[in-house]
Amino acid sequence: MAHHKSAIKRIRTNERDRQRNRHYKTLLKTSLKKVRSAENKEEAEALYRQTESILDKLVNKRIIHKNKAANQKSKLAVFVNQL
Repeated sequence: MAHHKSAIKRIRTNERDRQRNRHYKTLLKTSLKKVRSAENKEEAEALYRQTESILDKLVNKRIIHKNKAANQKSKLAVFVNQL
């Protein structure tokens, strides 16, 4: 166990950040699955716009890298356009 006050605080902060990141990543995974399981193109496009917004927010919060978000948006756009 840590002995310094700053180390104890760091442990608390890391755990709080870990929980927050975990929440957002779960939200993203669910959103991606919804887009991929859409039945028709209109529904998929609406879900794609929501997922795109989530990806942009996660990039701004530095939870995922901007290139990862760009790759996922690109793959989803190809999928939606093929419907």
